[in-house]
Amino acid sequence: MKDRDRYLKIVEWSEEDQCYVGSVPGWIGACCHGDKEENVFHQLCRIVDDWIETYKKDGKPLPPSTIGRKYSGKFQLRTGGELHQALTIRALQAGESLNSFCINVLRESVTTSENSKGEPTTELDG
Repeated sequence: MKDRDRYLKIVEWSEEDQCYVGSVPGWIGACCHGDKEENVFHQLCRIVDDWIETYKKDGKPLPPSTIGRKYSGKFQLRTGGELHQALTIRALQAGESLNSFCINVLRESVTTSENSKGEPTTELDG
C-alpha cells in the first residue's frame, strides 16, 4: 500500500466553479480542479504524493490515516440548551426517543445534501 492510499480523496462537482474539485478532507483543502473527474483524481493523487514527500523531507509526522478507520457509532454533541429543548419537543411530537429523532434528522440531512449535489446517496446503516 502506498502512503497516499491511507487518505480519503474526494473529487466532486462544483456548481460555483463549473468543474470538478479535488481535496483531502482534514488535511488538504481544495487543491486541484478540471473538467474531467478522472484527471482531477490523478492530479490529486500526485499532490498527495508531493505533500507526503515534503513531510518526510522536513521530518514531520504524516497526519493520521482517514481510510480504514473504525467508527463506534457514538459521538458526543454539544447543542446548547435551547436547541436541546427544541429537539426534545420535536422528538416527543414524533413519538420517538431523542436519540432516534436526532439520528433520523442527521440521516435525512446528509442524504438530502448529497442528493442535491447530484451525487449518489451514501448507504447509512440504521
